[in-house]
Amino acid sequence: MPDSDIKKPRRSLKNLPPDRPKVLFIWLAIVAVAAALLVWSPRITETPAIVSIQEVVELAENGQIKDGTGIIRPDAANGRDYVLITGETKEAVLKNERGAKTTFFHAAGRLIDANMALLQKSKKFAEPPANTLFSSIAQQVVPFLLIIGLLYFLFVRQLRQAGRGALSFGKSRAKLLTRDRDKITFADVAGCDEAKEEVSEVVEFLKDPKKFTKMGGKIPRGILMVGAPGTGKTLLAKAVAGEADVPFFSISGSDFVEMFVGVGASRVRDMFEQGRKSAPCLIFIDEIDAVGRQRGAGVGGGNDEREQTLNSLLVEMDGFDTTEGVIIIAATNRPDVLDSALLRPGRFDRQVYVDLPDLVGREQILRVHAKKINLADGVDLSVIARGTPGLSGAELANLLNESALLAARRNKKKVEMIDVDDAREKVQFGRERRRLMDDDEKKLTAYHEAGHALVTGVLDDGYLPVHKVTIIPRGRSLGSTMYIPKKDVLTQEKKKLEIRIATGCAGRIAEEIVLNDISNGASGDIVMVTKIARHMVCDWGMSSLGMVAYGESSDTVFLGREITRNQAYSEETARKIDAEVYRIVDEQYKRAKEIVLQHRDALDKIAAALLEHETLEGRHVLEIIQHGEMRSPVVAPTLAKPADKAADRKAEKSAEPDHVPPGGAAAPNPA
Repeated sequence: MPDSDIKKPRRSLKNLPPDRPKVLFIWLAIVAVAAALLVWSPRITETPAIVSIQEVVELAENGQIKDGTGIIRPDAANGRDYVLITGETKEAVLKNERGAKTTFFHAAGRLIDANMALLQKSKKFAEPPANTLFSSIAQQVVPFLLIIGLLYFLFVRQLRQAGRGALSFGKSRAKLLTRDRDKITFADVAGCDEAKEEVSEVVEFLKDPKKFTKMGGKIPRGILMVGAPGTGKTLLAKAVAGEADVPFFSISGSDFVEMFVGVGASRVRDMFEQGRKSAPCLIFIDEIDAVGRQRGAGVGGGNDEREQTLNSLLVEMDGFDTTEGVIIIAATNRPDVLDSALLRPGRFDRQVYVDLPDLVGREQILRVHAKKINLADGVDLSVIARGTPGLSGAELANLLNESALLAARRNKKKVEMIDVDDAREKVQFGRERRRLMDDDEKKLTAYHEAGHALVTGVLDDGYLPVHKVTIIPRGRSLGSTMYIPKKDVLTQEKKKLEIRIATGCAGRIAEEIVLNDISNGASGDIVMVTKIARHMVCDWGMSSLGMVAYGESSDTVFLGREITRNQAYSEETARKIDAEVYRIVDEQYKRAKEIVLQHRDALDKIAAALLEHETLEGRHVLEIIQHGEMRSPVVAPTLAKPADKAADRKAEKSAEPDHVPPGGAAAPNPA
């Protein structure tokens, strides 16, 4: 089906600009007020001269009256013959009370018929039209009404809203999600079947409470979802609300804390009050560790405002004022920092661990997100699931999204398997960045990565095979050796860990043997092998020190792990630990060096192939090790258009660091 035939419904956008009619009304009001001020405001002129009626007549006879400026206003209170004349002369021939010359004059008095005829004959004066009652009222009232209306709209209305905001600090900021719009059910959640089974009891209770109450049982008051970021904790909570078809209030833990004292506790009480009015309902608190941290911790005591908020939450969940039909679902990825009173039975009775998806779960997640992606027929989601161990649901969704964007850049109508593979490498190992390197740097990088690939191909038994070797910069490295496990890694065996250490040392060994020099390209490898060796000694009991855990420390997560770390062993034991770590790394270094020396020809051929093709697949490395040559052709990678690539290089150049160390193996670190 072509893309043009697919019509997607438009979704209403949030944070739209103000309505145009409202903005137009504001501008019209401003223009009207400005016009009224210009029309009805009295003219600011100089002080007129006070003259007699006879002098006005003489000025008119002499032709010194300016046309169209004089006005005769009969005064009804003093009789028809009494008039008020104002006007302006052509030249400043008159003097006012201050003695200054002026062209404006003012005259008042009785006007005889001869003078009246003379003035009318000169056609310099005209009688104004008689003012009606309506026009008089309009001239006096309309400007004030316009000004008052504008002030009300600009100031009073804003102050009223600000007043409501000031009085609503203690109100809950929980958002009520509608049931019809963006409804999510368990069908939209995949990869966490065990977690769905545990929360399904909540759905059954909300639909039929008598089924549980008649047996004397009570549904858990609160459910705490624990898991790594991106595993679907928030999505699972929304699915519970969608399945139960009950009101769903959503709030973040940071929304309780405010700059004013007592606001957090007030918001907790108001949130539960809203829940009681809408019972049965669900209240979802995301990132509850922002408000539920342990009390009394921190430098100088605890945060009193945070503790008040936590105390209010504890009382509302299981205090004297018990709530019926209000179930709390909270999510966090830091359960170790939560207060123990928050986790006891009666509050968060049940903890649901949302783990990273396994092979079957990843395939289910990919099928859910693939409904929105136009995939080609050759895309096998099961193959993608096998090649993405350790990825969360959010990362898998991002993987498909990146593949769709990459296919669009390549002007394709459907996402193909090559697009998904390239997107996976971009997400897991970083994006390719074409940087200018001279022949010496390319040779150094090629032998470094060839050392990693050679030792991995010789020692690996299928646990962590080489996926791809490249000397094209990715991330912060000038070259990468990519490993993708063929299955989910649940346990770490000692032999496999030693292979990883030997593989990490192989890049530095290749540099030393071939070039008789070493570089800083092995900095990432050194950190990785040291971390694995220290875990083997301190945490996993894989050394001569026996099954003793030396990695435990009574640190306080609120103060920083370096401030209160207490060493639970003596200085002599610390020296033994350092010696064991060095021994493990040194043994594997010597082991890898022997392999590189025995397979020197394969090392040179792998490096030469990298210098020629820049990127090799894992099968090419195995073919060189086993047969001494590559038997399968090297497929050139699919690149974007030159214009797009140039734009991408320009964007990356502005974001790349000043110095990038060469080499380094890009491999997942299950330790």
